Amino acid sequence: MTLALQLVVFALIATSLILMISVPVVFASPDGRSSNKNVVFSGTSLWIGLVFLVGILNSLIS
Repeated sequence: MTLALQLVVFALIATSLILMISVPVVFASPDGRSSNKNVVFSGTSLWIGLVFLVGILNSLIS
């Protein structure tokens, strides 16, 4: 169970880093928000899901 938590935390950190880089780049591009809105929302949804999953796994381990 601890390994699963560590993998999910790693996925959360990796997703956070990817979003920190990609969201400003997407919004700075000429067609930014209109053409890539679904990609940004999908990444944000994934990040929120990982946050909840880390919380659930952490409560099961503690």
